[in-house]
Amino acid sequence: MKTALIFGAAGFVGRYLAEELSSHGYRVVGSDVINPGITPTESGFSDFTVCDLLDAAGILRVVEQYRPSAIINLAAVSSVSQTWKIPQKTMEVNVNGALNILEAARVSVPEASILFVGSSEEYAVSEEPISETTPLNANNPYGISKVAMEQFSEIYRNRYGMKIHSVRSFNHTGVGQKENFVIPSWCRQAAEITKSGRSGVMRVGNTTVIRDFGNVKDMARAYRLVLESEDSSVIYNIGTGNGILLSDLLEYIVSLSPQEITVEQDPELFRPSDNPVIVCDHSLITKRLRWIPEHSIYDTVKEMYETYLQEL
Repeated sequence: MKTALIFGAAGFVGRYLAEELSSHGYRVVGSDVINPGITPTESGFSDFTVCDLLDAAGILRVVEQYRPSAIINLAAVSSVSQTWKIPQKTMEVNVNGALNILEAARVSVPEASILFVGSSEEYAVSEEPISETTPLNANNPYGISKVAMEQFSEIYRNRYGMKIHSVRSFNHTGVGQKENFVIPSWCRQAAEITKSGRSGVMRVGNTTVIRDFGNVKDMARAYRLVLESEDSSVIYNIGTGNGILLSDLLEYIVSLSPQEITVEQDPELFRPSDNPVIVCDHSLITKRLRWIPEHSIYDTVKEMYETYLQEL
């Protein structure tokens, strides 16, 4: 049986990817800096080990112990707004952490298929759908860290002949995403107002931008397809291809609540720099790997809102 090792497995995408991989014949091992209560056999994991991505010797021990045929790195400082507050830590985790994985794989399992997850934040500002040929020009610490990670991956691929895949993911959400991201924040606020039984106020940031929001389950399926593909030199964009104005999505979320909701903008929730339009052109991964998104953002948002209602 093939073994897949997921770093950053305790994060939002980790459980979804574990379920996707385990349902396609993988033994899935998760690793993260802490174990948030994940036990073997839960959500697709067959084992879980605690290791800090910045502990190079620890990463090597984990790789040598499990000798995976596939390695996926989901560990990152991933909130763009947060990376403005901790740019040094962002580079340390997102770049140095990735290098620790590359070195461990080079030494222990150079034949393994490796996947690093980049971002649409790597690209230059464009009002047109972004394809893989759109110029790179990251304008925030998160995007810059992902560009650097890709460049190191290319070096290791060319110098050592390693099979290192890279993808550039566009915005994605779903049940379980942390509330420092925009969609879960709005869904939870709306659900709290609904549960209160009275009118309330939702605090939001910039709602004038257009974004491409996918479902995390579609992302996990795309990651597996890329990981299993033959040509690791190809970088794939992953997104829905449908741009939505955040104010329109906010209006839909507000409409889900039977209570009267007032929306107020909070200057603390605005980023220092925010691309006005980010929409994916996913024609390359669709053509080569037959991947297409299966979930709409409206169905995804409704599921998230209803989940918060149940939890509250």
